[in-house]
Amino acid sequence: MKRRVVIVGGGAAGMATALGLESRGVEPVIVERDTEMGGKVRNWHKLFPTFTPASEILDPLRRSIAERNIECRTGVAVETVASDGVTLAGGERMAADAVVMATGFTLFDARRKQEYGYGIYDNVVTSADLEQMMNSGRVRLADGSMPRRIAILHCVGSRDEKVCQSHCSKVCCITGVKQAIELKKMFPEADVFNFYMDIRMFGPGYEELYREAQQSYNIHFVRGRISEASPMINGRIQIKAEDTLTGRPLKMSIDMLVLMVGMRANDDNGLLAASASLDVAPNGFMQSRDPFTGAVRSPREGIFYAGAVTAPKSLADTLAEAALAADAVVDYLNRTQR
Repeated sequence: MKRRVVIVGGGAAGMATALGLESRGVEPVIVERDTEMGGKVRNWHKLFPTFTPASEILDPLRRSIAERNIECRTGVAVETVASDGVTLAGGERMAADAVVMATGFTLFDARRKQEYGYGIYDNVVTSADLEQMMNSGRVRLADGSMPRRIAILHCVGSRDEKVCQSHCSKVCCITGVKQAIELKKMFPEADVFNFYMDIRMFGPGYEELYREAQQSYNIHFVRGRISEASPMINGRIQIKAEDTLTGRPLKMSIDMLVLMVGMRANDDNGLLAASASLDVAPNGFMQSRDPFTGAVRSPREGIFYAGAVTAPKSLADTLAEAALAADAVVDYLNRTQR
């Protein structure tokens, strides 16, 4: 009989892990709580730093899952996890020889930062909202007009102890640069400003894209956090900030405010961890056995991790980790089932 592995989560990490396992003769079963496979990536427009359409990465994964007849249970939530299977909402038990948790992350709810007016003022949107607007082919203000001045605010829900989110979300800086360039291409006459705490260009091609944004697109970068956004009588938004490089306060009227929302841990991580005696890190993400040789292994034999369930990660990191997770699962199965 084929060895069976349940993968909790049908995003990029879960699908890539399933394909890696299937190619090694293991039977993967994906359990996804949403009604559609693909996770957060399916709502994204283009990927940094190459501006590759997200569909060019996601569609081949979904197509391969279908072509290889990998079982996918969608619209089903997992309530408990163990090394020999999972229990679904409603009590159904799915037995397995190992389990991979690939449940990803949750986007920070920008409404928690009331000072920015998300959900209250027109033309205050999140980075995820902007991606969906780009996907629809229409980026416009609430009245249908084109923005002439756009501000992008980094670290909304990241590195912020006031909302219990002390960690860096890793991908927001480069996403802000990518979106600024996309906006400048759409609206060449518009002024685009990036307000940041620190610019963290850690990946291949990231620093180069940051420089290109300034040199080729004349995108402005202001070191300072916006303290407040408020509506103006003419329909625009007034923002207040401090340019921490010059030490001067700054007040500006803009047409659109884009909030770079960070990644936060899933709300059910604690319950899933408790069900299997797993560890949760102080930031709420699942904690690996160790960050070096055990990054995809949990502290419990037979339970593995893939993707952003353990920390904020780029899509490239996620896909690479999925391959590692598949290797680790096969190694475990070979060791324990001889």
